[in-house]
Amino acid sequence: MSMNLSFTAIFCLLGILCCYAQECGRPPLTENRIVGGINAQDGAWPWQVDIQNSAGHICGGSIISENWVLSAAHCFPNPSDLSSYRIYIGQYQLNGFSPYQSTHSVSRVVIPYGYDQPQNGKDVALVQLSSPVPWSDRAHPVCLPASGTLFPAGMMCYVTGWGNIREDVALTGVGTLQQVQVPIISQSSCQEMYQTDPTEQVDIKYDMVCAGYQEGGKDSCQGDSGGPLVCQMVNGTWVQAGVVSFGQGCAAQNKPGVYARLTSYSDFISNTIPEIQLYGRAHHSWCGSYVVLVSCLSTLLMLLQR
Repeated sequence: MSMNLSFTAIFCLLGILCCYAQECGRPPLTENRIVGGINAQDGAWPWQVDIQNSAGHICGGSIISENWVLSAAHCFPNPSDLSSYRIYIGQYQLNGFSPYQSTHSVSRVVIPYGYDQPQNGKDVALVQLSSPVPWSDRAHPVCLPASGTLFPAGMMCYVTGWGNIREDVALTGVGTLQQVQVPIISQSSCQEMYQTDPTEQVDIKYDMVCAGYQEGGKDSCQGDSGGPLVCQMVNGTWVQAGVVSFGQGCAAQNKPGVYARLTSYSDFISNTIPEIQLYGRAHHSWCGSYVVLVSCLSTLLMLLQR
């Protein structure tokens, strides 16, 4: 075998191996309660996780890598005491059995410096798992945005979770994962909506993004905290725009859901998890698509025929 062929073979082997890495934002089982939502399809949102403590379900979250989950800072009021937390991955029905489910304890939680309460921003948490995620059709990472990724007002996105289906009304029965479609609301419009109630002023900060309807009716609610607000980009990839943070009531008029804006935390995420790759940043791996793999194999065959 020639030296050129040896190098090509090695390069292609590495390329083939990297193609086995999980491509974020592409649910394997799909091609394309939350207040006012509907039952999600099993496997439609394979990054959704269930966070529980000794009291049961408390928050949602999303898989972002083999060893990390993204959630909200307020879900972990004491980040140094993590022994009671369990992360359930591959779950579809909160009170039902799933053969795809895996359970993980938490080894570390990293929250932005200066966080104190959701209304003051910085409501994100990076949760390190004690054991890696076993990838499957029901356990798959979501993409996270680079700082320049745009989620314009009016863009239709989805929020998912096992939270209350109305204010103070819990999800009942087997507890099927809920989904609801909501539009992104501009920061200025969201601020105006919240100012219609002079008794409860809310300041929509730079690191927040709102989603929902001025008339209400569809929204995240208690128990959905930490869960993902995801938007499908033009190439079909699902990218997480926000983390469920807070609201005033659930699905009330002029009080849309408020989410931690993830484009404000790209540096925080990258600094904590250096190996993570953010959507929209020029970083693509050697085999970002199957086209590269096919080209690589074709080159090998040509060289072998010489």
